[in-house]
Amino acid sequence: MSTMYSAPALPAAPAESASTAAPEVGAVLSGAEILVASLERAGVEVIFAYPGGASMPIHQALTRSRKIRTILPRHEQGGVFAAEGYARATGRAGVCMATSGPGATNLISGIADAYMDSIPLVAITGQVPQDMIGKGAFQETDVFGMTLPIVKHSYLVWDIHDLPRIVKEAFHIAETGRPGPVLIDIPKNIQLQQAVPVFPEEIQLRGYRTKRVAADDAVLAEVLELIARAKRPMIYAGGGIISGGAADELREFAERTQIPVTTTLMGIGGFPETHPLALKWLGMHGSVVANNAANEADLLLALGVRFDDRVTGKVEKFCEHGVIVHVDIDRSEIHKNKFVRLPIVADVREVLHSLNATLAAGGHERRSADFTRYPEWYAQIEAWRGGPGRHPFSFRDTPDAIQPQYAVRLLFEMTGGQALITTGVGQHQMWAGQYYDFAQPRRFLTSAGLGAMGFGFPSAMGAKVARPDLEVINIDGDGSFLMNVQELACAKVERIPVKTIILNNQHLGMVVQWEDRFFAGNRGHTYLADPGAPHEIYPDYVAICAGFGIKCERVTRKEDLPAAYARMLAAQEPYLLDVMTPYTEHVLPMIPAGRTYKDIITE
Repeated sequence: MSTMYSAPALPAAPAESASTAAPEVGAVLSGAEILVASLERAGVEVIFAYPGGASMPIHQALTRSRKIRTILPRHEQGGVFAAEGYARATGRAGVCMATSGPGATNLISGIADAYMDSIPLVAITGQVPQDMIGKGAFQETDVFGMTLPIVKHSYLVWDIHDLPRIVKEAFHIAETGRPGPVLIDIPKNIQLQQAVPVFPEEIQLRGYRTKRVAADDAVLAEVLELIARAKRPMIYAGGGIISGGAADELREFAERTQIPVTTTLMGIGGFPETHPLALKWLGMHGSVVANNAANEADLLLALGVRFDDRVTGKVEKFCEHGVIVHVDIDRSEIHKNKFVRLPIVADVREVLHSLNATLAAGGHERRSADFTRYPEWYAQIEAWRGGPGRHPFSFRDTPDAIQPQYAVRLLFEMTGGQALITTGVGQHQMWAGQYYDFAQPRRFLTSAGLGAMGFGFPSAMGAKVARPDLEVINIDGDGSFLMNVQELACAKVERIPVKTIILNNQHLGMVVQWEDRFFAGNRGHTYLADPGAPHEIYPDYVAICAGFGIKCERVTRKEDLPAAYARMLAAQEPYLLDVMTPYTEHVLPMIPAGRTYKDIITE
């Protein structure tokens, strides 16, 4: 929904209680200075902002801020992806800014990405002066209208006096409930006007309730009754576990009930993948054991998920014979993709907290895994896995060529699984999710719903700015990395010591895989190198990085990879490894689009 002028932010409904504290009145400031002061009050530490004619006054005000670090990306898309990386790593709203026209439109992919993956984001855009809006002025675009379908809320500021309230509302909306992006479009004349700002202590949004919603006791009792009757129960956990801060509650619930857990790609890290009850993730390229278990369960507890087509395949056949309980904070997700037996519109953390309390009172102790609660079910799961203790994924290694799966698994071993990993989009993204085991939330950052190539490196920059205490590594593909290669300059100048591993196969690997599987191997413009010089490595990332002042080395031999990783991990500056891998390798398993888990391809 959206707000223009001074209209109410949301439809009328009972308001939350307002504070009795008087608002704070400031000195005379320009609109740009009011915006910066409001951002400081919102706790903003960093903003990724690219200047232009319609946003220059804000940048001038930012130069005087002692609380906000302004980072200059080299492309607005890099800035919004970096802001997303910051948000995904912290749970707090990332902030980005661009000028009007092409600057604003360059933010759109990132805004859509945040919307699809429920990421808190505040995107600020400069706009032409009010008297020029709608007249086709230089660098005018209706970014307010263009982003309506991909924002949680949006504002076109029409009165300078509304700015403090709008900024406070924007962060509140972005970070609460189901998180998402909020747009603030500010005409240039508003930025230059002067006023005495009134900073609200509290805000009132009619119809927008943010208190944690618990489920009805009777509904929770029904869930426990279903669990008691089940013989093949499964937990299917999504990104809502992470955005809802429910990872600890999920682990306790699984250990009290002894129910196996699979996650979505967005839910990776919401349950420790090294846990005995973990089956890794399910879906098109998920593990065989997770797909089989979720589909053949007689009770599927779907927690904070969307029943995305990349997970379900042919949705009407997904868990066709099982009872499905769906818990989600967003009512619009209930029955949207999959009709379920028991829908629960509530905060997943509150639901799990209440269930855990009841289980504890009933004597259900926490155990890592005793495998006695559902013996036949556990035996079937182990058979699907291929034997006790076996990793859910496997591949054919080679003594000479660097297989991409080996490269990811070696990284996991050398980092002890403690790094924060970002990815671009493609085969490397799937291999990163398959072969790096994540034990904590917010350690795997990836563009899942939108699948935006070019996401990996800038999001890693944002994550490193947010979490300087962590080793942040971007696992990328040569095609995806090239889409925002210019952000090497940002990392160098801003001294952001993020690391990148390019799994370089000289092709658009995922599209090539589909060409091999479904188009008889016919190449439809998926070869990235020079066809006139097929043996040259192109582009030359070592030379490119040298131009940016970034250290880079190419690795072609498997025996050289461990030492190269060691040098990269020891570096205290941006560092890139160009790892050459065979283009013939496919991501497996694979469920063809629109098919079911029974059609899974494993070799």
